[in-house]
Amino acid sequence: MPRLSAQELYNRLLQEHIYDLTGQIRFELGDVNIIVKQRDVVGNIIQEWLQGWLDLRRIEYSVNENTQMPPDFFLDPTNLTHNMLEVKAFYRNASPGFDIADFRMYEEEIIERPYMLDVDYLIFGYDMSDDGIVTVRDLWLKKVWEITRRMENWPLNLQVKAGVVHKIRPGVWYTANTRQQFRMFNCLEDFVSAIEETVYQNPRTHDAAATWRTSFSNSYFQFYQRNIIIPRWQDIRDNYVVRN
Repeated sequence: MPRLSAQELYNRLLQEHIYDLTGQIRFELGDVNIIVKQRDVVGNIIQEWLQGWLDLRRIEYSVNENTQMPPDFFLDPTNLTHNMLEVKAFYRNASPGFDIADFRMYEEEIIERPYMLDVDYLIFGYDMSDDGIVTVRDLWLKKVWEITRRMENWPLNLQVKAGVVHKIRPGVWYTANTRQQFRMFNCLEDFVSAIEETVYQNPRTHDAAATWRTSFSNSYFQFYQRNIIIPRWQDIRDNYVVRN
């Protein structure tokens, strides 16, 4: 069976004119058959559609059994440390509403598996008409730091409840909207710096902050056999504020 890299998969979707495709979501129970018109179900369906697309073309992959963490697919089942693909989707007429990961699980995961920072995000921007016709308006292939940003009081854009961090949320990476206050991260190192500072600020992870940088840097070196230079958040945070 052939294998595709994430970039090759993305290119092939474009070559097969994904923007020209249309579809509907149907649900049948007993003698009732309906067309689903609720947009919030489309994201999960698109992930299943992509798996069907891979199967139909006999492209080799394996599915991640841990559904709580990226990636959704390993495109090289013989080596689960590279060529990893996470699928996301959102209604294109609104801002991205998907979660990237649970923060606490993510910051622990990348210490154990620093290569998880290299996951490719295949993101579908879809539309759904009033009669339930689904189309793909945009398709992106991004790294995690290219779709994340800071917020006013936190180094990452987060879902925060009662002062406690829950989910990492995306920013709006695809427009130069003048109302945006914060830029997407420029590089992996700055994204990691924001994670470290969030570990420090978050009450539930604060105690791990003193050793987090060392633990991550050691793990990164062991896997890649090279050092990673992580800037201090205080030195870079103003770089991500949009100044009009």
